[in-house]
Amino acid sequence: MVNMAELGGIARAKRGFDQTENWIFDLDNTLYPASCRLFDQIDVKMAAFIMELLKVDHAEARRLQKGFLYEHGTTLRGLMMEYGVQPAEFLSFVHDIDHSAITANEELGRALRQLPGRRFIFTNGTVQHAENVMARIGILDCFDDIFDIEAADYLPKPHIESYHAMLKRHGIEAERSAMFEDISRNLEPCHRLGMTTVLITSSDNEDSAAIASRTGLGPDAPHIDHVTDNLPEFLAQLLELRRSGQAAG
Repeated sequence: MVNMAELGGIARAKRGFDQTENWIFDLDNTLYPASCRLFDQIDVKMAAFIMELLKVDHAEARRLQKGFLYEHGTTLRGLMMEYGVQPAEFLSFVHDIDHSAITANEELGRALRQLPGRRFIFTNGTVQHAENVMARIGILDCFDDIFDIEAADYLPKPHIESYHAMLKRHGIEAERSAMFEDISRNLEPCHRLGMTTVLITSSDNEDSAAIASRTGLGPDAPHIDHVTDNLPEFLAQLLELRRSGQAAG
């Protein structure tokens, strides 16, 4: 599903891409499809970390893990705030996973390389995890920088201070930027700052669905400008519309 009507500004007054010169992408379940289930491995590792740390069973660890995600933005933030966990050990443990589930995506690489202006990754994960993912996809050369959880001083999306820090670090003008993200809640601060927002959807993305259910912020939220379940196709069509002068919105 590619919302091309909104790309042309036909539907309700949504922001377009005619002035976009900064292209900002989340990493997990955004640059690769949720269907590859890579994040499931991280989920397992997070639960194992909590089980060992708090001496609880798996069911309780999972309950705590998802509670931290919903309330604090990430499991790590919840562990830091409520149990004083140091981030380095946690991040090293949970990102020690098998990335082979991710395959190369030449179509995505071609589209990213054609985007005019600068391209960034803004992730609640680490630079190392991002680089591992990018290498598998074949897009290591496509981005100007990675703004990770360490750069955000471990304050994750959707805390707006992290968005301000990301923009400041790279001298980015929000009104000339677009953000691509798989969790609707994380796009609300982008919209407030003036960015064009694109939500990447998937029936395999259980965390996104759960957060949307709890917050009421789903694909139809007023801060969502565009929705797609196929990022490479969306970018290719966006580029075609932009070339023909129809990507205003």
